[in-house]
Amino acid sequence: MKKRLFSGMGYREVQRANGDRRSQLPQKSQVWLKQNGYRNVGWDNVIRLYQKINDLADDQEDSLEDLFLKADQIGEKYQTAEERAQFNQQLSDVVGKIDALVDEQFPEEEAEVIDFSRRR
Repeated sequence: MKKRLFSGMGYREVQRANGDRRSQLPQKSQVWLKQNGYRNVGWDNVIRLYQKINDLADDQEDSLEDLFLKADQIGEKYQTAEERAQFNQQLSDVVGKIDALVDEQFPEEEAEVIDFSRRR
């Protein structure tokens, strides 16, 4: 008899993956799965649970920008106003240096002139 596979995993492997991944979801999502009949027993149920956990995990993922904003908010709690001002000044200096390097590497050879006096 040929072993059934789902995403390259056997029945017990999918069950184990479901258990591990479900425990990483927020408690609210775990309760929702249970209340809505998602079970980790029976081949079809195991596959259905695996797919639903994927959907819930995708909904939970923050974008990189969101993560940076959260990190910034957390970091600001532990910094004084002086430390934040010093950091912002250093950041401004670095950005200015990068800007100068970009202008040096990619100089504008032609000046763009826009004549707004003519009407179309």
